[in-house]
Amino acid sequence: MKKQLVLALGAAGLMSAFAAQAQEAASIKEALTQGDVKLNFRLRYEDVNWDGLTDSDALTLRTRLSFTSQSYQGFGLTLEMDDVQELLDADYRTAGNDALNPGTAIIADPAGTEVNQAFLSYQAPAKTTIKYGRQRILLDNQRFIGGVGWRQNEQTYDAFSLSNKALEDGTFFYAYVHNVNRIFGEDNPIGDHKHEAHLINFNYAGWDAGKLSLYAYLLDNETAAALSNDSIGVRWAGKAGESVGYTLEYAIQSDAGDNPVSYDANYLLAEASVKFSGVSIKSGYEVLGSDDGVVAFSTPLATLHKFQGWTDRFLGTPAAGVEDLYVGVSGALGGVKLAATYHDLSAEYGSTDYGQEFDISAAKKIGPVTLLVKYADYQADDFGSNTQKLWVMLNATF
Repeated sequence: MKKQLVLALGAAGLMSAFAAQAQEAASIKEALTQGDVKLNFRLRYEDVNWDGLTDSDALTLRTRLSFTSQSYQGFGLTLEMDDVQELLDADYRTAGNDALNPGTAIIADPAGTEVNQAFLSYQAPAKTTIKYGRQRILLDNQRFIGGVGWRQNEQTYDAFSLSNKALEDGTFFYAYVHNVNRIFGEDNPIGDHKHEAHLINFNYAGWDAGKLSLYAYLLDNETAAALSNDSIGVRWAGKAGESVGYTLEYAIQSDAGDNPVSYDANYLLAEASVKFSGVSIKSGYEVLGSDDGVVAFSTPLATLHKFQGWTDRFLGTPAAGVEDLYVGVSGALGGVKLAATYHDLSAEYGSTDYGQEFDISAAKKIGPVTLLVKYADYQADDFGSNTQKLWVMLNATF
């Protein structure tokens, strides 16, 4: 695979003579000195009440400095640094294997300074963008491949990627990933996962009726073999007029690489939404299937906080799988964006009732600053324990 990457990069270099020249810098110096710089601050307080564990709270500040150069003969440079600081004495764990503050609830926001992104890009012919280096990869709704952007330390990928838009209304994406920089930080033993992963995604939005996505995510995790799997699926995000939308998705998954367990499992999503008078209501049914209760469908590179409740009680799929029946409502009142969602969670294999979760949020933007308040309450039946989480966050970009 390394040889293939070298050949791909070499080909990109040969094609530079044919790159588009519109809106490009006249020199490398101009490309660097006239680049775009952004500064982002994200201050967040998180409080966790988890039955069976000592309560935790954290006040953290993430400072993000981003630089994107102008294009020079099709080439560009992106650099992004993140610094996360604990503003109060830490009384929480940042990962499951942390020796610090044993018995406390996990808040996965470790302090530290890291390179979040650092990649070279090339605008090749036929509407092709090539990137090499540490980069953000967000595919579809991030159910399979995402950046876990909710955490202070984002998940990014050391990868070679290619995106082609030669087909009108279509996008083909491919990435070879050799390392995943996870949210726990480089200083944590579980912070990075070495990979030989191939990510393939094609979407087409040329129909009035909706958008089609086809994907194959082939994950060979060399650090945690039990997370190696191959997932192949199809997603349809449809609409009926301006006010009604629906999503249908199906995927199959099997073990891959050196996964010690041989299994097959399915994924299913059916969701409908309707908008009226500024209010949106959605209801859905999501299933992560199980292979006879031994092992279940998993999405280890997803932005998992978006799914099955904000308390994050289902970051790892239980062996019996998950059925999530949910309903949500969102809208705005007085310039404040409001949202609430209810989840009823149970096992896909067997008859276990996991529990119910209620999530609510309010957000208000004032100039460059956004204030967000979120609350999540998981009430356990036969899985885990009661958990409540509260967040208050200020986000500002300059």
